[in-house]
Amino acid sequence: MKAIKFGGTSMSTVDSVNAVKKIILDDPERRYVVVSAPGKTADERKVTDMLISVYEASPEQRVKEFSVVSARFERLAYGLGLPQNFFDEDFNAITQALPSADYDYIVSRGEYLCAKMLAATLGFDFVDAATLIKFRDNVYDDDYTETVCKIGLKKHKRAVIPGFYGSDQNGRVVAFSRGGSDISGAIIARAVNASLYENFTDVDGFMTCDPRIVPHASVIDILTYKELRELAYMGANVLHPESIFPVRKANIPIHILNTFNRNAQGTKIVPTEDFLKGKYERRKKMPITAIAGRKDFYALYIDKSMMNSEIGFIRNALSCFERFDIPVEHIPSGIDSMTVVFSAVADDVANDLISAVKKAVNPDHISLTKDVALIAIVGHGMRSRPGTAARAISRLSNAEINLRMIDQGASEINIILGVSNDDFERALVALNGEFEI
Repeated sequence: MKAIKFGGTSMSTVDSVNAVKKIILDDPERRYVVVSAPGKTADERKVTDMLISVYEASPEQRVKEFSVVSARFERLAYGLGLPQNFFDEDFNAITQALPSADYDYIVSRGEYLCAKMLAATLGFDFVDAATLIKFRDNVYDDDYTETVCKIGLKKHKRAVIPGFYGSDQNGRVVAFSRGGSDISGAIIARAVNASLYENFTDVDGFMTCDPRIVPHASVIDILTYKELRELAYMGANVLHPESIFPVRKANIPIHILNTFNRNAQGTKIVPTEDFLKGKYERRKKMPITAIAGRKDFYALYIDKSMMNSEIGFIRNALSCFERFDIPVEHIPSGIDSMTVVFSAVADDVANDLISAVKKAVNPDHISLTKDVALIAIVGHGMRSRPGTAARAISRLSNAEINLRMIDQGASEINIILGVSNDDFERALVALNGEFEI
C-alpha cells in the first residue's frame, strides 16, 4: 500500500488534476492521498498566496477578497464535472468565519477545498486533516498524532486528506510552515504503514547541483535520509526538510516523482542504514552525491589567546546568540579562535550581538563578515575516498576563489565550504566540474 502526495502545481488546472486522477487510479496500491492547495498558473497566483491576501484585508473586505479564491475553485469543479453547487456549503461556512478568522485557518482553506474536490473526483472518502494531525500549544504533537491517525484512517479504505494543517487541543486549526503538506504526507504514510511514500511534484527529482547554475546537472537516482537532510538544509528545496522524520521512524522510503513526466525515474530517498548495508542498488562509485549551497550568511570571527584553556568560553559566546534568538549554523574553531556562522540579521541586532559577545568573553579581536555563501559537498562515498577536501580546495584555488571557511561534519558525509556571495556561482560550477557528478 502507498501513501501519495501531490504538490500545488499538480492541482493547479483541470488538466493537471485529471493527470493526478489517472496516476492514482492506475495503481490500486495508491489508497491514501494528500494534496496541497492549487499552485500558480499562467494567469493566477498560488491559492495560498491569494488566501494570505484575504487574511491581510480588513475584516469588512475579506469576503470580497475570498470571492477570487472561490471563483477559481468553482472553475476547477466545473471543469472536473462536479455539481454546480458542489462548494456552496463550504463557501458559506468559510465566509461566515472570515471576519474573525486567524491566519492559520484562512491560509489552510486552499488545501481543505482542494482535498474535497479531489476526493469527489476520485470517489474516495474525504478526511479533514484537523481530525488527524494534532498540535499542542502550536507545537506538533507527533506521538498523539500517530495514535489518532491510525485510529482515524482505519475505517477508510481510500481517502484524500488536506495537507499543511491540523488542529490543537481546543479544535483550532494550526498550520505547518509553507511546504508543510510534505510533512502531512509523511505523517499519513507512517500512520497507514505504507510500503512507499510517493511525492509528486513538477520536477524530475533531486539534482546533483542547481540546474539554473550548472545546466548539465543530472537527477540523483537514490539518496539516503541523511544526505537529504544535508541537501535540503542547503537549499535543495524539492522536499520540505522536516518531512523525512515521520517516515524515517517507520523506515518508509520516499519516491520523488514528476506529475508531468511519467517517464522520469525520479529520486528515491531511503533509510540510511539500509543503504549502507547494501539493501539498495548503489549509485555509480563516486564519492560525491550532490553539491548545494545558499548565500547570505554572516560569520562572526572571535580570537583570543589561550581560548582553548578557558573553561566555558564557547558556551559563554554562544549564550549571546541564544539571548538574541539567533540560530547557529556552523562553528569551525582553532586553538585560539572560533567562527560562528549564522543567517543574516538586521544591522542593529548584529551590533548588539557583537557588544554582547565582547562583554561575555573579552576577545582579543572580533570581526563580522556579512557576505558569506555556504556550499555543502554531500555523499556517503567520502568516508572511503581520501582527498575529497583537498580536491575541492585545489579546484577553488585554481579558479581563483578565496576560501573563507571549511568545516567537515562528524558524520563524514558532508564538507561545508564558505566563499563570498560574489564567488558562489563560480564555486558551484568549479566544484561540479571537479567531481563530475
